[in-house]
Amino acid sequence: MSRTTPALAITLFLCLPITLRSDEWGQWLGPKRDGIWRETGLFDAIPADGLKVRWRAPVSLGYGGPAVKDGKVFVMDRVLKEGAKNPANPFDRDKGIPGTERVLCFDAKTGKQLWAFEYDCPYTVSYAGGPRCTPAVDGDRDYDADRVYAHGTEGHLHCLDAQTGKKIWGRKMTENETPVWGYAAHPLVLWNMVIVATNDPKGILVAMDKMTGKVIWQAIPAKECGYSPPVMFDVAGKRQLIQWYPAGVTSLDPETGKVYWTIPQEPMKYGVTIVTPQLLRDSKLGDLLFVSSQYGGALMLKLDKSGNGDPTASVLWKRVGKSDRTSDAIQTLMATPVLRDGHVYGIDAKGQLRGLTAATGDRLWETFETTTYDAGMQSWATAFMTPLGETGPRTLFATEHGDLIVGDLTPAGFKLISKSHLLDPTNTDARRPVLWSQPAYANRSIYWRNDKELVSWSFAKE
Repeated sequence: MSRTTPALAITLFLCLPITLRSDEWGQWLGPKRDGIWRETGLFDAIPADGLKVRWRAPVSLGYGGPAVKDGKVFVMDRVLKEGAKNPANPFDRDKGIPGTERVLCFDAKTGKQLWAFEYDCPYTVSYAGGPRCTPAVDGDRDYDADRVYAHGTEGHLHCLDAQTGKKIWGRKMTENETPVWGYAAHPLVLWNMVIVATNDPKGILVAMDKMTGKVIWQAIPAKECGYSPPVMFDVAGKRQLIQWYPAGVTSLDPETGKVYWTIPQEPMKYGVTIVTPQLLRDSKLGDLLFVSSQYGGALMLKLDKSGNGDPTASVLWKRVGKSDRTSDAIQTLMATPVLRDGHVYGIDAKGQLRGLTAATGDRLWETFETTTYDAGMQSWATAFMTPLGETGPRTLFATEHGDLIVGDLTPAGFKLISKSHLLDPTNTDARRPVLWSQPAYANRSIYWRNDKELVSWSFAKE
């Protein structure tokens, strides 16, 4: 089989039309890794009689959301060995809780299970509630599903035949200690490569040949990789691969792994860098990159280029409160913020949905309407945000209670449009029932999972 070289792949990629088929969600946060649902013909609000359930399918334990491509749904889960139990205290780490991790494939129209791939995987992590990562689906043609890449909690990476579930190749990324809360940085398929983060001090970001698993490059020597996934942006005249990790933010040439720039930071408490870096293109402010952490605060970078054309970055502002209870700007934990129209919208680690000005980080408003409702501050309360379209205020919130909220985000505040309970929260690692899983949005449908089932609802007007 012939293989496309990285340089040729880049050229071909640049020649593709910019309009994407919008009924696919084949990786974390969708086609552009920005969490925007671009399909048309969707509801503006939840109907009075609720959303129609298309199908339900049984699954087991897991945080990781599904991926949807080429008529198939892919998701990971964990099955405990008979008689095994997770620690009574979810914060405890065990020497090895016996069980298997699985990659499951379902028919996107009917929910019928098509295949399952499983492997032995004793857990040593805190919060042992299953895999964290969304699979990445790849095809020889843009909208085919030929291969699926699954990154497990303990660092196992598998490339599987998307049609049959047969293993093409697999490896354990490192024998070094697994991060406290497991590997959670969703894999990125880019041209001829699959890119993952791992706890390897020689380089926490590894690019491999997607067909063989052979390492192409390894970059960013650091103590730990954190939990944030790599993401690529076309900015400042270059394609830049961005990795946020406990010691900083780094931009690389995705073809070679060459570092363009690094903005260092004080090592993040507990290594908690989780959200996916997001880009704001603003006519007045220029190109901005935003990251936020519960303990490290919010950081806005201005992206530019030097006189010789190399990408550069500088700190526009950084805001951090005295503690995570007296936070500044947005100190978010899990939910990737939404950036648009000169503003930042995100959920603080204690549950406050906040609006900020992108230029300064000044807070405009806050509300608990999408997280704890009337309960006020609650540790790690969250909702996963998905804008409906590239413009406009309409946004979906998949809450940890299993509710779907439709609302508007504007500089003036949050406006609740509609709300409906869809799925029961089954995970108790937070010492309360929670649903910490990002849905997938494709085929004018919602795909969401808990620890018992994967469910699809229609969100189509017709």
